[in-house]
Amino acid sequence: MDEREDSINVLGEALESCSTQPLTGFWRNGCCDTGPADRGRHTVCAVMTAEFLALSKYLGNDLSTPRPEFGFAGLKPGDNWCLCAARFLQAHEEGAAPQLRLRATHRRTLDIVPLEVLRLYAAD
Repeated sequence: MDEREDSINVLGEALESCSTQPLTGFWRNGCCDTGPADRGRHTVCAVMTAEFLALSKYLGNDLSTPRPEFGFAGLKPGDNWCLCAARFLQAHEEGAAPQLRLRATHRRTLDIVPLEVLRLYAAD
C-alpha cells in the first residue's frame, strides 16, 4: 500500500521532481513526497549552498561527506535535495537558508513554514 499523500506543491499544482542526480526524496523517487512514515517531513526542494551544508554539518546532519555504505555520494553546492521542513525553517532563522524550488516543494511544508518565508528563497 502506498502511504504517500497527494503530490501537490505549495502553489496548489502538481508536485514537480526535485532531483534524480543525486536521487532524493524520503522514498528516493526524486520527489519531495511525504506521508505518515516521513516523520521528518522531507518536503522542501532546496538548492544546496556551501553555507547551508556547513550549517547542517554543524547541527549534526553532515550532508556533504560521502557515505558509500549507504550509497550516498555526499552533496555539493548546486545539488537539489529534499530537506526537512523544520531544518529549512531553522536555517532561515539562522540566516543560512538555501534557495528552493516552490514547484517541487510539497504543500505539507506549509504546516511548518509560511508561504511568505518560502517565497523569500524561491528560485523558480
